[in-house]
Amino acid sequence: MENVTTTAEHAKTPQQQRGILITVVVLVLFICAVLLGFLHTMGKPRVLTDAELRANGAVKLTRPRVLDNFDLLADSGQTFHTADLAGHWTLVFFGFTHCPDICPTTLSTLNSFYQLLDEDARADTDILLVSVDPKRDTPAQLHDYVRAFNPAFRGLTGEFIDIKRFANQLNVPFNKVILEGSDYTVDHGSQIVLINPRGHYHAFFRAPLDPSKMKLTYRSMRATFSG
Repeated sequence: MENVTTTAEHAKTPQQQRGILITVVVLVLFICAVLLGFLHTMGKPRVLTDAELRANGAVKLTRPRVLDNFDLLADSGQTFHTADLAGHWTLVFFGFTHCPDICPTTLSTLNSFYQLLDEDARADTDILLVSVDPKRDTPAQLHDYVRAFNPAFRGLTGEFIDIKRFANQLNVPFNKVILEGSDYTVDHGSQIVLINPRGHYHAFFRAPLDPSKMKLTYRSMRATFSG
């Protein structure tokens, strides 16, 4: 009889049971909120200082450079204007389809970098190869060449003087080198130029290029861009 009385005294009332249930639910929700906050923080890009950007191969301009108007020729056959650079991020590389080593290596690296980006970043990131050999690089030839590395990549060609002016604005040197006979090649800078969504020269990536470091610095610059 005494044991029955003791058990009854320790039985929880409905109010107490509800209180315990509410406490458990609150604790679970709190833990979930902390976990979601942690995952959100982990998913955000790390913001690098200018020194850290340079240490990882990226140099951001103190003030993005506004580009003069130019008209080039896209590999689709349509005219490509300065305004076409606005509204998205663009990585620009100057090269040519007859390039024996630097250009295919760089485009392969850019493809690896591009594949590392999340879907949203890829959606507003363009990769452009601007030909420094417009005499031989027709739009059709550029089209097939760049898409062999990635179907999303595009090529630009045009009049030599227009390409030269565009390259000068981005501090990318190139010059024709005569070889034996009537053949020639083109020496050119190996940096990758970054154009921001305003269509302004924002930064550049130095060689040697590393896809993982490019992703790290690119995400940081995107995160700090004021738009």
